[in-house]
Amino acid sequence: MSYNSSNMGSGSRTGRMALEFGRTHVVRPKGKHQATIVWLHGLGDKGSSWSQLLETLPLPNIKWICPTAPTRPVALFGGFPCTAWFDVGDISEESPDDLEGLDAAASHVANLLSTEPADIKLGIGGFSMGAAAAIYSASCRVLGQYGNGNLYPINLSAVVGLSGWLPCSRSLRNRITVSHEAARRAASLPMLLCHGSGDDVVAYKHGEKSAQTLSSAGFRNLTFKTYNGLGHYTIPEEMDVVCNWLTVVLELDGLRLVDR
Repeated sequence: MSYNSSNMGSGSRTGRMALEFGRTHVVRPKGKHQATIVWLHGLGDKGSSWSQLLETLPLPNIKWICPTAPTRPVALFGGFPCTAWFDVGDISEESPDDLEGLDAAASHVANLLSTEPADIKLGIGGFSMGAAAAIYSASCRVLGQYGNGNLYPINLSAVVGLSGWLPCSRSLRNRITVSHEAARRAASLPMLLCHGSGDDVVAYKHGEKSAQTLSSAGFRNLTFKTYNGLGHYTIPEEMDVVCNWLTVVLELDGLRLVDR
């Protein structure tokens, strides 16, 4: 969600069920269209929560696409169904990854970006579970394929993750280091990760460890920002950093100052 949200997310087992994604909300650029970013919400949330916040940002050249995750049973909640990009039982290095669910989320994002004009820069961002799905999409871009081996078709120019973590971290470094092309892509892909030290849903240590793992795997263009005392929500100061970072990385026209 946006300000003062308490949603989280990340992976375990999916089961072979037919999943239907919810409503997609689009925030159209108020100025010249230079970039399109798919933004993914957290566990139990919906796309409209973030579209309302993103519309207020001083980034008139970005088109935001805010999809809503499928409603599915989530192991973390004892099988209780809610909107989730993939299944999750626990957030830890040892927790099984729902590779099928992660691939489905990454494929949905890629499909949303696939119809954008060829001269438009493309990005992915998200909060909590949405951040995890965005970071997983980044790993698919770098490796050139989804976890199931199918080709990943989108050229990403920016990845943002707020209060999230890295799924499938155990195998990522080895898979990148054995491929010269993957290492090249990892080194050049800009990524911004932010995490609050007071996060009691996705613990700060998981965000920090994820950033360290990505860096050691070859993501050299990665920025990790810590917000002292920040819980599992975002604040205007954090979104200002996101705005400034995106403006530089995507080479957008200057920030449009507005009251937020």
